[in-house]
Amino acid sequence: MKSAAATFKAEPLDAASSAKVVLKKHGKSFHFAGKFLPQHSLERCARLYQFCRFLDDLSDESEDSELAAKQLQEIENDLIQANRRHPAVADFLDLTSECGLDLAPAIELVRGVKGDLAGVVAFGSEAELKQYAYRVAGTVGLMMSGVLGVKNPAAFRHAIDLGVAMQLTNIARDVSEDAQNGRRYLPADLFDQTPGIEALAIGPPEAQTEIRQAVRWLLEEADLYYNSGIAGLSYLPFRARLGILVAARIYRSIGTEIREVNFAVWEGRARVSFWKKVLISGQTLGYFLVHGALRKFPETHETELHRHLAGFPWANTQQTEP
Repeated sequence: MKSAAATFKAEPLDAASSAKVVLKKHGKSFHFAGKFLPQHSLERCARLYQFCRFLDDLSDESEDSELAAKQLQEIENDLIQANRRHPAVADFLDLTSECGLDLAPAIELVRGVKGDLAGVVAFGSEAELKQYAYRVAGTVGLMMSGVLGVKNPAAFRHAIDLGVAMQLTNIARDVSEDAQNGRRYLPADLFDQTPGIEALAIGPPEAQTEIRQAVRWLLEEADLYYNSGIAGLSYLPFRARLGILVAARIYRSIGTEIREVNFAVWEGRARVSFWKKVLISGQTLGYFLVHGALRKFPETHETELHRHLAGFPWANTQQTEP
């Protein structure tokens, strides 16, 4: 029988150039913000993004969810065993070696992506949502920190938070689109009467108030994580701080767009225009030049943000290296 790995497309990679093409095509906000990063940092961030995109595409674009789950399981095994049979995995392993990255977050990322293939996704609780956000995005924040040269363990809790904030923003933006794909990431415990998948997709009048309230809650939670994530940018090398701050502020502005339509996420996907990104970047540069907060380490990390993350690598409930 042909193995799942044998179905991968195995084109050769020019790591830096290929990754930047992927970032430009699929990660427009990050690509825009990347202009503020040093070139070598941008190339490494693009290679990390390419690996994450590779995993997402396996989950989202496969017509055979069982096969995709097998492929992701093989990738998890390959990461653990340092098996280099697929170019995307091989380049990621090279990146981990170059930057001294811990593989535990990458393994959690694969597990999170694999969870989207387990039939209908319908979260019941805030804990399920936060654990998912950690796996598919908090882990990316951890790896991004390593790619940018951060070594201080205290930084990693804040890196998790910035990733979680961006994922909560993603979920708020994509409520309707996810529902059309049979996924409800809004926890059932946010609703008195949990709307069906179809209701989330189209926003019928009888469900609109509760959907709006749930999306509002999601964005308010995201703001708490953004505040913590941005507070931790002082751990980054000086030249990297501006680029990540621009990315965070552009992504956070998606929430502003959603608020401006009174949380009616079923009416269309919120987008940040190119010129608004330019405006945000200019405002961020001014803030960066005059504001001293990004030069000071945060005194504490809010442990409440990680109360559902016990046992996950580098979460605040687990202070030492896994």
